[in-house]
Amino acid sequence: MSDYSIFKEPVKVAGTEFPNRFFMAPMTMGCFWDENGVYNDQTVKYFTERTKGGFGTIVTGAICTDTKVDPYSALGPNPADVGQPWIDAAKKLTDSVHAAGGKIIAQLSMGLGRNYPGLPSPSENIVFGTADQKSPVLTKEGIKLKIEQLVNCSKIMKESGFDGIEVHAMHWGYLLDQLGSAFFNRRDDEYGGPLLENRLRAAKEIVEGIHELCGRDYPVGMRLGLQSFVKDYNKATLTGEEEHVRTIEEGVEISKLLEKYGYDFLDVDAGMYDSFYYAEPPMYMPQGFEIALAAKAKAEVSIPVFAGGRMQDYKQAKEAIEKGEIDGVTLGRPSLADPEYPNKLMSNHPEKIRPCLGCNLGCFDRLVSKGLYGSCAVNPQAARETIDGMKPGEGKKKVVVVGGGVAGMEVARTSALRGYDVTLFEASDHLGGHLVEAGAHSFKKEIRELNEWYQRELKELPNVEIKMEHKPCINCIRKENPDVVVLATGSVASAPAIPGLEKAVVSLDAINHPEKLGQNVVVVGGGLVGCEIALDEAKKGKKVTVVEALDKILSSGVPAPLPNAMMIHDLFEYHHVDVLEGHKLVEVTDEGVVLDHNGEKVELKADTVVSALGFRPGKSMKEELAELDVPVHEIGDAKQAATIMNAIWEGYALANSL
Repeated sequence: MSDYSIFKEPVKVAGTEFPNRFFMAPMTMGCFWDENGVYNDQTVKYFTERTKGGFGTIVTGAICTDTKVDPYSALGPNPADVGQPWIDAAKKLTDSVHAAGGKIIAQLSMGLGRNYPGLPSPSENIVFGTADQKSPVLTKEGIKLKIEQLVNCSKIMKESGFDGIEVHAMHWGYLLDQLGSAFFNRRDDEYGGPLLENRLRAAKEIVEGIHELCGRDYPVGMRLGLQSFVKDYNKATLTGEEEHVRTIEEGVEISKLLEKYGYDFLDVDAGMYDSFYYAEPPMYMPQGFEIALAAKAKAEVSIPVFAGGRMQDYKQAKEAIEKGEIDGVTLGRPSLADPEYPNKLMSNHPEKIRPCLGCNLGCFDRLVSKGLYGSCAVNPQAARETIDGMKPGEGKKKVVVVGGGVAGMEVARTSALRGYDVTLFEASDHLGGHLVEAGAHSFKKEIRELNEWYQRELKELPNVEIKMEHKPCINCIRKENPDVVVLATGSVASAPAIPGLEKAVVSLDAINHPEKLGQNVVVVGGGLVGCEIALDEAKKGKKVTVVEALDKILSSGVPAPLPNAMMIHDLFEYHHVDVLEGHKLVEVTDEGVVLDHNGEKVELKADTVVSALGFRPGKSMKEELAELDVPVHEIGDAKQAATIMNAIWEGYALANSL
C-alpha cells in the first residue's frame, strides 16, 4: 500500500503555518451571498465540510473590492460598502473553518477586464467571445483607485479572521493578468509598455499596500497563470507553439518578480478565457499537465508553490512534492466531487475518493451557461448542502431498482444510506450501463473510475442486494414486496428510417468493438458521442470525417460546456479530423455515405460508417407494473436520454425524497 503521509506535512507561509499540502481552489459558485450582501449559512456549511474533509487551507472565491470604477455584481458586494454586517458574517465563516482545524484565505479581486462586455481593460481590447466588441480603456486614476480599494479591503479581511490574502488574479485573463501582458497592455504610462516591471507595477503596489496595513507576517499570495496558451483573441494554441500572450519563460520571470515584491506564495495554473480548456481543463486534457510548468517556477523561487488544474492524480502529486517540484496541490472541482478527498487519501484509502470527471457540467456549465448555482455532476450536494443535503429515512422501506446503470446505482446507494433496504436487478453480467461505453475512450478513465467507485460503494452497503443477469418480470418484483419501484432501464441507440443504415456500425458497438472500424471512418452525428468516437479514432492515426446535419457540431442534445467544445474543435484540427456541417445523411452504401448539402448530393467514401444519431429510452415496464399498487418511478435515460449528471441528479433527488 502506498503511503500518502507526505500530504499531512504543514507548509510555512510568512508568519502562518498551513496545516497540510492541500489548498481548496478559489471558485465562484453563485451561492455565497444573501440578500444583504453577506456570507450566508450555505457558504459556511460548504467551506466547513471541506475543511472537515481534510483541506488544510480554504481559498474563497473572488471577492469584489471595486464599486467605483467597474463594479461587477457576480463577485458579490464590496465588503467596505457593506461594513460591519459583512465582517460579522465573515467571522462566522472563519470561526467555523478554524474550529474544524483549517485555515482560510480571502481572495480579493481587482476586476475582470475584457473577459466581459463593458468592463475596462488596460488598453482597448476585443471582448472575449465577440468578434469586434471593444473594451473601454482603464484610466491611470482608475488603476490607482482599484489598487487602493483592494488594499483597504485586506484590512477588513484580517479583521474578519481570514488567515491571509490571495490576490485575484494574474490568471484566466482577468484584469491583473491583462495588465501583466504585453498583448493586452499597450499603455505608455508607468503601468504599461514593453517593460515587464511596469506591467507588474499594480501587483507590486498591491502587495506593498497590504503588508503596510496588515503587517509583514500576514501571508499574501498570487493566483498566477504560468502560461496563457493563446495565439490571438478568442483563439487558443493547443500545443503552446504559437504563444502570443505569456510563455512559460515569462511566467517564470513573473514568479521571480512577485517573490521580490513580497508575495509569500504562488497558487499557479495555466490558461485564460481564450484558451478555456487550459483554464478549466476537461477530461481530454492529461492529468498533471500543470506539474511541468509549476516545477519551472518552483526551481526559481524560494516561496511555496501550489499547483492546480487537473491535479487529482494523487500519485503524480505525491511524486512532484517528493521531488520538490511543487509544495502542494490546489484542488477545485475534485473538492466538489468529494469534500473528503484529502482525508481519504491521507488515511491511505484513495480508492474511496469519488472522482471528478472533468466534465464541467455541474460546475462551469451550470453556473456560466445556465445562471444557476455551481455544483457537481457526480455530487448533487456540492454547494447545496443546506439546500438538498441527504435526509434520514422515514421508517423501514423496501426499494426495488430495475437497471444497474449510473442512475440505478445512485438510487440504490442513496436509498441504502438513508436506511432503506434495496434490491437492484441488472439484466446483464455487469453494472454501469452506458458508463461502460462512455469510459471506454482513451481519454475518459475517470468515468471508468466512477463506475468502479459506485460498485465498491454498493458492495460495502449491507442493505443492498444486487441480482445480476436477472431481467425481472412483474412476479419477480412482486416477490420482493416493494414499497416503491424505480425503473432505471436506460436508453438504446436511435435508428431512424434511413436507407442502408443497417450497414453502419452503431455508436455503442463502435466503442465496445473498435476492431470493427477501418482506417477511413465516417461518423454520422456530430453530438458529443459522435465527436468523442471520432477523436479516439483520429488519435490512432486514422482518417476520420464527422458529418452533422445541423449548422454546428456539438449543438444537438445537451450542448457541450464551452471549455470542452473549444478543446474538441482544436483537437480535431490537430488530428486532421474533417467536419462536414449542414450535411444530412441520405443513404449508407457499400462504399460509404450519400449526403445532402443544401439540396446538392455529396458522396463520401469510407471503410466504415458509424451511426451516432442519438439515443431514445428503452421499452418501459411502467404500465405493466401498475397492478402492483405501489409507486413506480422512471428516471435517467429511461425517461429521456441525457447526461451522466442528469442521471445522477435524478437518481439522488428521487432517492432522497422516498
